[in-house]
Amino acid sequence: MTREFRWRGRTVRWDRAGSGPAVVFLHGTPWSSQLWAPIAATLAGQFTVYLWDMPGYGASSKDASHPVDLGVQGELFAALLEHWGVERPHVVAHDFGGAVALRARLHHGAEYQSLCLVDVVALSPWGSPFFRLVKENVAVFEQLPPDVHRGALEAYIGGASHRGLRPDDLSVLAEPWLDATGQAAFYRQIAEADERFTEDVEPHYGDIDEPVHIIWGTEDSWIPSDRAQRLGELIPHASVVLIEEAGHLIQLDAPAALAAELGRWLSRVDR
Repeated sequence: MTREFRWRGRTVRWDRAGSGPAVVFLHGTPWSSQLWAPIAATLAGQFTVYLWDMPGYGASSKDASHPVDLGVQGELFAALLEHWGVERPHVVAHDFGGAVALRARLHHGAEYQSLCLVDVVALSPWGSPFFRLVKENVAVFEQLPPDVHRGALEAYIGGASHRGLRPDDLSVLAEPWLDATGQAAFYRQIAEADERFTEDVEPHYGDIDEPVHIIWGTEDSWIPSDRAQRLGELIPHASVVLIEEAGHLIQLDAPAALAAELGRWLSRVDR
């Protein structure tokens, strides 16, 4: 991530590659743009792909005084698109990146050529059991010794995969959260999670008029796959595809199937 965008004291690390129509990827929590990087590289032969880390995540700033809630991230994403000068990109969002993309679109004037929602946070209630436990006991978790924090973090991340994570993949996903700054940021972003940020946009999903595609792993234990159909009913023209044997970390459980589905979708809507 070689480039920076400064916004209200925050530093957003980002990069782009390839050529052609713009495709912007949004990560979720507790992930970063690293999760999308291999698929973005695959698509860079046909598209200009954009990757970025939200403040509080990955290589972007993690200042404890800066809120990192979904409301802030949605507003920032709209500003980032303006900074890039990208008009009506294709947007691909995972996990709470879906809520960020939806809020930027419905509350902050962002416009998309198409929107692909992959195992997204969009409908209440949301949050895994561990996520809710941390939210209710943040002060306790913030004081965990580093080794105990590592164990809890790695178990939490590992639970998002249906097939099981390779050690190197687990290391990449956990690394940003392991030092003192990262540990504090990890629990802070959970503390600031609030369902009101999806509840206030949910009534407007029917107003989305660009092409929308919903992709979900059938074995997602964090956000069950029945949400895909529910979300598709709220966005009446949306298409829905389920990918077998994939959990919430669909990028790692079924990378070939996900890349193929994204390729088909983007080729269809980019005509």
